[in-house]
Amino acid sequence: MIRLAKTADLDSVEAIYNKIHAKEKAGTLTVGWAEGIYPVRKTAEDALDAGTLYVLEEDGKIYASAILNQYQLPEYKMVTWKTPAEDSEVLVMHTLTVDPDQSGKGYAKQMISFYDKMAREAGCKVLRIDTQAKNVNARAMYKKLNFTEVGIVDTTIFNGISQIELVMLERPVL
Repeated sequence: MIRLAKTADLDSVEAIYNKIHAKEKAGTLTVGWAEGIYPVRKTAEDALDAGTLYVLEEDGKIYASAILNQYQLPEYKMVTWKTPAEDSEVLVMHTLTVDPDQSGKGYAKQMISFYDKMAREAGCKVLRIDTQAKNVNARAMYKKLNFTEVGIVDTTIFNGISQIELVMLERPVL
C-alpha cells in the first residue's frame, strides 16, 4: 500500500535514509547523497508538514518513500524539456528511496506507478524527476520505465552537496 506518510512513519523513513548513507559510505551503493546533509530526517519532516511525503508500506513496515509535488527546482529551468507543460501540468518526484535491504522487489516500480496514477488523476501530462549522473542504478531503472534523459545540469551546490551533475528526466503521463 502506498499512502501519505504519518508522523509515526518518520523513524522508518529516516532509517532508510541512514541505510542508504551507510551503504554509500561502505562503497556498496552509489547514489551521491551526503550523510548528515541530504537526505536527513528534516527532509522527511518538511515533506510530511507539506503533505507531500508518501510511503510504501507492506506488512506494517515501510520499505520506500518519495516526495511528490509540483515544485520544479530552479535547475529544472536549465534544460529544454521535450514535453512542454505549464507548472500545473507537471508532477515531480523528489528523493525516491527504497530500503537497500529490499532492493529488487519492485518497490521503486510500484512508487513510480503510484506517481503516474497520481499525476493522471491530477490532470498532469508529464512526470519529471532528477538523479545524480553517478547513480547508474537509478538511471537504468528510469530508462526501463520509459523516462527520457533530457539533459545534465552541472551544479555548484545542490541540496547542500557540492559539484553535482544532475540528470533531468521526464516521461509523459501514461
